[in-house]
Amino acid sequence: MATVEERVKMVTARVLDLTPDEIQPEHSFTEDLGAESVQSIELVAMFEEEFGIEMNEDAALSVSTVGGAIDFITTVCKEQGVDVE
Repeated sequence: MATVEERVKMVTARVLDLTPDEIQPEHSFTEDLGAESVQSIELVAMFEEEFGIEMNEDAALSVSTVGGAIDFITTVCKEQGVDVE
């Protein structure tokens, strides 16, 4: 199974039309990767689908970096009993 980081990078790459290799944990979704507000909402939905979780949209949208998303999703997965590496 891919790690949370690998899966976050794959989803981000798909939504923002990038390659996973271009995405680093310190990157900001908006400033470094060029996500617009509509894409940010799409990312939240795609992360929920990828991991089988439900996230608080406001809390999820307040996460600004890829690394922050990895940490946030890992926490939500644990809270909701979803097994991730």
